[in-house]
Amino acid sequence: MCESPPVNENWEDRVAAAWATFDDYPEERAHEFRALIDALVAELPDGSPLGPFEQACAWDSTGHSDKAVPLYREALARGLSEASRYKGRRAKIQLSSSLRNTGEPEEGVKLLTPELDAPSDELDDAVRACLALCLSSTGRDREGLSLVLGALAPHLPRYQRSMANYARLLVDPEE
Repeated sequence: MCESPPVNENWEDRVAAAWATFDDYPEERAHEFRALIDALVAELPDGSPLGPFEQACAWDSTGHSDKAVPLYREALARGLSEASRYKGRRAKIQLSSSLRNTGEPEEGVKLLTPELDAPSDELDDAVRACLALCLSSTGRDREGLSLVLGALAPHLPRYQRSMANYARLLVDPEE
């Protein structure tokens, strides 16, 4: 369990405001954005899982998956999922994507597969999309396609039942 005190809403608002400016930082100024996040992280109590999570996001978003991976792992090890189920789930999705980008898609599959059975939230489709990419990178394209079609089906104006069945049949063919 995360033992750090809760972060105040003002800090979360300032982090959200910083991320809202992300597109204002072209690639050559990415270090400035990471410095902005680092300054906010410096305000956190020692051991907070939010610090390495925000730093991982900043490195990842500026094209450095290799630097993000250990920070995501640190955030999760410090109890990010207990501090914020939503951010913990985001960290797992983003870590899996970064693992895929750094040549470790099998680890991404192992990390995200349990999320298919996690309580449903707005990140369900992102879990399936990222898991599908990891599966594809391991040569399991049919499983990945099945996940993506299954995630897409409920959003279609028609053919939901057919697409859901097609998705299932890709990995569990009827005899």
